[in-house]
Amino acid sequence: MTCDTPHHEHHHQPIEHAKIGKPVKDFTMDVFDPEEGGFGEVSLQSLKDQKKWVILFFYPADFTFVCPTELADLAEKHAQLKAMNCEVLSVSTDTKFVHLAWKNDEQLLKNVKYKMAADPTGKVSRYFGVYDCDTGVADRGTFIINPEGLLVGSEISYHNVGRNADELVRKMEASIYLQDHPNEACPAKWTAGQKTLTPSEKLVGKVGQELA
Repeated sequence: MTCDTPHHEHHHQPIEHAKIGKPVKDFTMDVFDPEEGGFGEVSLQSLKDQKKWVILFFYPADFTFVCPTELADLAEKHAQLKAMNCEVLSVSTDTKFVHLAWKNDEQLLKNVKYKMAADPTGKVSRYFGVYDCDTGVADRGTFIINPEGLLVGSEISYHNVGRNADELVRKMEASIYLQDHPNEACPAKWTAGQKTLTPSEKLVGKVGQELA
């Protein structure tokens, strides 16, 4: 058995990982809900039943240094993401109790209203390929799951580089647009209202002319 294998599985059973464009298997995590001021539980199935988009925002640990700046940045965009029918979940391998203590102690987290999910066994982190076996914490990973439960966005960064929630909002806008326009594609730096591409044989070698 390796550290990438849950304790209840035998060594000959390879661990399953989430794959882009494929259905995400159900998961359940305990959460600290800052809006309610208490603990709860969240499952992917319940969010699918509500036809929600889901953003999983993995980070290494509470009471660290880059992490509160990222969660504060995400909090600034939470209202926009919520208006897009997104359920935002920050996730680390800390417990829900540590989440509560950190939220109360760290000034940068004062505006955090999204649920803070706990993955103390690392099971969900392993599934999404962000579990660091050497430290027992999660790498910085951002994952977007559409209302049908397909993984449509995946980004993993090293622990010393913080993310930018502006780009997450842009990717969400593009993902939602393409959900309604599946035959189109969004070019680099696309923002709402800009021209998209419709792949076909006529477009081969002529993308520049199409976007001009």
